Amino acid sequence: MIWDFCKTNLTIAGKILFMRTVFWEDNQLKMIDQRILPGRFEVVSFQDHASVARAIKDMVVRGAPAIGAAAAFGMALAGYASAATSSRELLDDLQAASDTLKAARPTAVNLAWAVDKVLWVAEKLKDERKPDELRRLVLSAAQRIADEDVEINKRMAEYGALLINDGDTIIHHCNTGALATVDWGTALGVIRTAHQQGKRIHVLVDETRPRLQGARLTAWELEQYGIPYEIISDNMAGYFLRSGKAQKVLFGADRVAANGDVANKIGTYMLALAAHDNGVPAYSVVPTSTIDLSLAHGGLIPIEERDPEEVLGIQFQGERVAPVEAEARNIAFDVTPNRLITGIVTENGVVYPPFEVNLKKTVLGE
Repeated sequence: MIWDFCKTNLTIAGKILFMRTVFWEDNQLKMIDQRILPGRFEVVSFQDHASVARAIKDMVVRGAPAIGAAAAFGMALAGYASAATSSRELLDDLQAASDTLKAARPTAVNLAWAVDKVLWVAEKLKDERKPDELRRLVLSAAQRIADEDVEINKRMAEYGALLINDGDTIIHHCNTGALATVDWGTALGVIRTAHQQGKRIHVLVDETRPRLQGARLTAWELEQYGIPYEIISDNMAGYFLRSGKAQKVLFGADRVAANGDVANKIGTYMLALAAHDNGVPAYSVVPTSTIDLSLAHGGLIPIEERDPEEVLGIQFQGERVAPVEAEARNIAFDVTPNRLITGIVTENGVVYPPFEVNLKKTVLGE
């Protein structure tokens, strides 16, 4: 695996050979610190679940699949940190840790999904295994989630790449590459695969304000892959769509409701509206773990609101943009209605309307 060779930040021709965004090494969880890219590339280590929860909240790690894997490894750290001498006591400590981790970011369903998947292993085996063995099994469950994420992403990318034509210009929102997952990526993974297939593609990278995940992270990843791109401000997308200069729109999702409504990084709704108005296909690329069949529609998805300082602290030419006394709102996600979504790319294939019927079939294998 490539990441085995990259733990010392090995570079070739000034480019970083990609490693996993989230990985377990030396009995610690290690993650790429995404707050400081592209200026610096650093890997940070975590020894307890509470620090993992803070890292998720502070966006050291971000992207629904990467958050899920990080939280799963956080559960493993909680297991090893527990002083429990019985498996039932250990389960109590793991349940407490799960509450802390789940509270870190509410919109991304992968977080709770991964934590519950690890917790299920402990609950199922608590009466059969001794505490130390249970701790090892919890870690194995977390590692399995991470490994499966990579394989799922590559399967999604193969399906999604079939939708990309040679010569396409693609508008991409936020960051959905290797940094948003354990490795490879969702929507950006599709672009990466199409590029590797020899398709001549060009990417218009939405800045994705206020945290600029597009300008900072997606642009940096595209540099590593050698994929042609240009950064555009979020409010330029409509121009390129209306003028016929973009043929596809791709984005990920943090949660997809049972009816196909998509919760994703703020600005996705406006982008999908502009694409729909101009007849440009808009695809959401997600693993089935991001599809929440328990929620009938997107209005039920919890939407995170973050610190207003992320908006107010933006600078232009070294100077603060907003007046010192200004107030702001910082809604982190919006919901794109299913009527604006052309298709949802998953590891089991591309899902088309009616989403209420076909998403259920895709997730449950019916």
